[in-house]
Amino acid sequence: MEEKGQLQILNFYEFKKFESRNALELIKVSLKELMAETGVRGTIILATEGFNASLCGSGDEVSAFVPRLEQILGTRVSPKISRHPDRPLRKIDVKIKPEIVTLKRAVDMTQAESTHVDPADWNALITDPDTFVLDARNDYEHLNGTFRGAVNPQTRKFSELPEYVEQNLDPEKHKRIAMFCTGGIRCEKFAPYLKQRGFENVFQLSGGILRYIEQIPAEESLWEGECFVFDERRTLTTELSQGSGPDYSLRHASQKQR
Repeated sequence: MEEKGQLQILNFYEFKKFESRNALELIKVSLKELMAETGVRGTIILATEGFNASLCGSGDEVSAFVPRLEQILGTRVSPKISRHPDRPLRKIDVKIKPEIVTLKRAVDMTQAESTHVDPADWNALITDPDTFVLDARNDYEHLNGTFRGAVNPQTRKFSELPEYVEQNLDPEKHKRIAMFCTGGIRCEKFAPYLKQRGFENVFQLSGGILRYIEQIPAEESLWEGECFVFDERRTLTTELSQGSGPDYSLRHASQKQR
């Protein structure tokens, strides 16, 4: 085990068009080789719409990995970084999927323009009584923590969120919607989806909960509880260290098996 705080956990994504499945196959091989060479571990999901990564490594491993990843993907990344004494991710896992986050709906990603709200401006937006604040995560994530006043759609997976909107929200009634998720990727896709559905004033928390916790002082924060993450840490505190909250996803898994 490395010294406490030395390991970095990186989360980043980008909606970026890739030419074809064949192009992704070549990228997959290069990324797996790079992970094996540098020691960085975790999961990278590739699709023709972009990429999504959750990785970990020491400072030296990350420094060696990121510039070469950027060359392979033809972009620059801005990871959200937290730290942990152990490796919560241990596998070399690069997958090609139909979507980098599964919504099962066609989305015009250009509609995401002008929907981002910086963490510094988030509190003012969600405390406005005319704003409907939507937690775009799953029920078991919401139970560990959420923003004050946020609505839990009680979904079990992201692809259920459109059904919730169809049954509960109305563009004529819900004039302003502010949404958030863990790192931003789900909102990045769902904000333009809502605009396609006729909702005009749609906003998303830029960088998600993780960026907000990182940037907003505790005395100003409207976040309550811990933030669920999809690795061995389970939850993060407002100091971005491992939390102690229960794993409600286990209840979700047991319900699926019934």
